[in-house]
Amino acid sequence: MTVFDDELTHLKNIILRMGLLVESNVRESVQALVERNDDLAHKVIELDHAVNAFDVEIDEESIKLIALRQPKATDLRFLTTAMKITTDLERMGDFAVNIAERALELNREPVLKPYIDIPRMSQIAQGMIKDALAAFVNRDKQLAMDVIMRDDEMDNLKHQVLQELLFLMMENPTTASRAMKVSFVAQYLERIGDHTTNICEMVIYLVEGRLIRHMAKPEEEKQQG
Repeated sequence: MTVFDDELTHLKNIILRMGLLVESNVRESVQALVERNDDLAHKVIELDHAVNAFDVEIDEESIKLIALRQPKATDLRFLTTAMKITTDLERMGDFAVNIAERALELNREPVLKPYIDIPRMSQIAQGMIKDALAAFVNRDKQLAMDVIMRDDEMDNLKHQVLQELLFLMMENPTTASRAMKVSFVAQYLERIGDHTTNICEMVIYLVEGRLIRHMAKPEEEKQQG
């Protein structure tokens, strides 16, 4: 193994550490909401500086390797993919903070309704993040495509939550403020799913050298083929 290979492995490990922290923050931000746990919400908010530090470190390391090693082909795609992935992870970390902030607000008020679909969205998001990272590490195109397909379930759950909240507001307009905050949480989780999909699209770029963003979803490609 060359020195450059060691440097790429080190970079990959930093990305994994960042991804695991983001996944943990997503899980704990929703847990703070469901369990009305202010301490957990504050923990997520405080850890955001660590997510941002990872983002800066990975970008700087990637740029340094591109400048010093002048990589070609697959190695260059790996480094450009790394920088794009960390941008998406950083945004996901921001959404976890947003959820924690809404949790702190909602924890001051009576529970609007039992949280059922929100925890389900969180579980799907966590699974998508874990599998997207695994697809990146293993250059697993099929797993990346599978994660992309799961985004539809996130979209459907978000729409279901928003419909239920709209019904509650129509029945009792005094619930509007709480309902809006819960709707924001559902939208943050849906956006986390979108950013995970972006990561998987970059994994496909890493493996195949082609960008599929704004193209048909994998199952549509199969039908067209």
